[in-house]
Amino acid sequence: MFAVHLLAFYFTKLKEDQIKKVDRFLYHMRLSDDILLDVMTRFQAEMVKGLERDAHPTAAVKMLPTFVRSIPDGSEKGDFLALDLGGSKFRVLKVKVSEDGKQNVQMESQFYPTPKEITHGNGTELFDYVADCLADFMETKNIKHKKFPLGFTFSFPCIQTKLEEGVLLSWTKYFKVRGVQETDVTSSLRHALRKRKDVDVDVLALVNDTVGTMMTCGYDDQRCEVGIIIGTGTNACYMEEMRHIDLVEGDEGRMCINTEWGAFGDDGSLDDLRTEFDREIDLGSINPGKQLFEKMISGLYLGELVRLILLKMAKKGLLFSGKISAALRTKDKIETKHVAAMEKHKEGLQNTKEILMELGLTPSEEDCIAVQHVCTIVSFRSANLCAAALAAILTRLRENKKLIRLRTTVGIDGTLYKTHPQYPKRLHKVVRRLVPNCDVRFLLSESGSGKGAAMVTAVACRLVSQRKQIDEILASFELSKENLIEVKNKMRGELEYGLKKETHATATVKMLPTYVCGTPDGTEKGKFLALDLGGTNFRVLLVKIRSGRRKSVRMYNKIFAIPLEIMQGTGEELFDHIVQCIAEFLEYMGIKGACLPLGFTFSFPCRQASIDKGALVEWTKGFKATDCEGEDVVDMLREAIKRRNEFDLDIVAVVNDTVGTMMTCGYEDPNCEIGFIAGTGSNVCYMEEMKNIEIVEGTEGKMCINTEWGGFGDNGCIDSIRTKYDKEVDEGSLNPGKQRYEKMTSGMYLGEIVRQILIDLTKHGLLFRGQISESLRTRGIFETKFLSHIESDRLALLQVRRILQQLGLDSTCDDSIIVKEVCGAVSKRA
Repeated sequence: MFAVHLLAFYFTKLKEDQIKKVDRFLYHMRLSDDILLDVMTRFQAEMVKGLERDAHPTAAVKMLPTFVRSIPDGSEKGDFLALDLGGSKFRVLKVKVSEDGKQNVQMESQFYPTPKEITHGNGTELFDYVADCLADFMETKNIKHKKFPLGFTFSFPCIQTKLEEGVLLSWTKYFKVRGVQETDVTSSLRHALRKRKDVDVDVLALVNDTVGTMMTCGYDDQRCEVGIIIGTGTNACYMEEMRHIDLVEGDEGRMCINTEWGAFGDDGSLDDLRTEFDREIDLGSINPGKQLFEKMISGLYLGELVRLILLKMAKKGLLFSGKISAALRTKDKIETKHVAAMEKHKEGLQNTKEILMELGLTPSEEDCIAVQHVCTIVSFRSANLCAAALAAILTRLRENKKLIRLRTTVGIDGTLYKTHPQYPKRLHKVVRRLVPNCDVRFLLSESGSGKGAAMVTAVACRLVSQRKQIDEILASFELSKENLIEVKNKMRGELEYGLKKETHATATVKMLPTYVCGTPDGTEKGKFLALDLGGTNFRVLLVKIRSGRRKSVRMYNKIFAIPLEIMQGTGEELFDHIVQCIAEFLEYMGIKGACLPLGFTFSFPCRQASIDKGALVEWTKGFKATDCEGEDVVDMLREAIKRRNEFDLDIVAVVNDTVGTMMTCGYEDPNCEIGFIAGTGSNVCYMEEMKNIEIVEGTEGKMCINTEWGGFGDNGCIDSIRTKYDKEVDEGSLNPGKQRYEKMTSGMYLGEIVRQILIDLTKHGLLFRGQISESLRTRGIFETKFLSHIESDRLALLQVRRILQQLGLDSTCDDSIIVKEVCGAVSKRA
């Protein structure tokens, strides 16, 4: 028993000694969290440079726009072909995406080799080969008779100006095809396909493998907004806010950015972290000085890094008793698959011994332990560096969204990540340590980036179809110049009908005389009370006017709510409530005993016989108080004051809010002769020549006419520009068939028009994944103030999403853009 313990102690001590020996030798490859946080900060700075127009040409991290604007929403469907070129094998896929109430993807694929004569040949041969493989696949699957949309995963840095175009910047990994750099690879593919008469495809999308990975995982998890490849090469993409991408027009929504992070450090920014082994790897590569970050991380280089370290240690007598085999001197004799095998949990040491013996070495137990630890340090550094760059991306996403805590998903693929037994665990652990304020789910892409190309194509097809339907719906809100001239001419006709004695009674635009026959001239002075009733709030004001050289107007006011039960109760209750508010104001101002002249702004159509008399024609804007229509509102106010029996007021004028607006502005500018309200309701007044007002005696001078244009169209004269949504809003209102023009233009109704459109779009599956929330079904829930918040949103649509969230709508970025478009179309028409 003692002997067993002694042996165990000896082996543990031996292992510790060997690990310490390697740690000392590879001191610079051990990266602390402080160093990783520094790398993270450097990468964040590189991202900013790559996104800025001026800094982009010299930026090492190119941050290439991909023109992929949307991730899958689950409603994609159809048959697609995909090509996947960029790794050790080329793949052709047929992808069937079906919705049918549940997402389903069926794939058939075939791998084709990429021999050296193709990867190091010329461009024509490469694309002819790709076209031949595609034709062979379609022949095998018996699908040559049908036309397919096609997505092309091309895993090399390209500058894109459209989703379906991409100019190759440079080859990476082991590709070195002549005559392709600085040319459009999609155009080359199309040319090769045209030479074959037996293949009919429509190339709709060119995507990087990281984008393909993000889109594949995004189909399964709509929170996925980052894609990473850690395989033969390494790269990452993520969804960036358009407002930060200087290289692309527009500032709304998001676009996927292919970071091309493999080139991080090509400008020397990582030189302090690169070791002599990294420099040797770089010098021996086919692209010296390029992709330096990738050469410290990816599967193409890790095995060679391990070989160079073992060779140096052996030369120093630290391994294999200083003996070196010919195989250990041979480039690429240790591959990344060997590194993975040596790091396996239980059989790792045995694997290490076998691999070293295959290299012609005779390793001792100590050698095997040391070699295994070299592999651990090399692969751990790779995972650490990846984690630091990924942490920078996650931090940017969180800051873009202005979140304290981010919840997101990272789609991930690549042979190194998939086959190395310890790599995923190490990467996840370090990421979570570097960004503790991000809850990250790592989602493995099971079917590779080829499926992603099909998903990008499927999304592109969906967006084209959706765009067409949305455009058709919103087209009904577009008014041409001819439409507007027609509305102008009809309005002019209605104005004239309203002024004429014989047509006034049937005119939809009532043209009500106000008995206001002059505008201010600046000599006005004194103290006046004013009341303002026209919306859901009622205002009482004290106005002090001073004339002369230092003319001024000082106002004191208090706002009171008009509850719905008062708006729609009896007339007596309404006017008693108004008098109660006046009493509170007089008490508040300390002028309860004063008898001041009072003007009453009453923003509803009234037929006036003098300036201080006005019979209500009809309620608008949600008011429905009984026993008021046809009654003189000034008399009703006087009666209510008498009932209160606390104070007396001299009511000298009743005016419409448009008249009040014109008079207010007329005090500042004597040329003002029109008053216009665009608020809860919509109306206009103007100074008309008395000779044209047939319904009032006299022909001298001018009088202000309250047009009450909200009723324009109540006779059907503008039905040609009313949409089905206007009709729905009208039918659901308190006064169906009345105030039709106001219902197309005013704040009381615009939000409701938008709500009706959103419901229709959702029913068509064009918004919110076809899910209508209960709150969206509620009339009046979409307030008109939302339109202004949404249309003024310059914060990455954060306000839009917040409003939609309040309405119980789980919106994507695409949804937010569409909602903003709808609001724009409705308010622009108004």
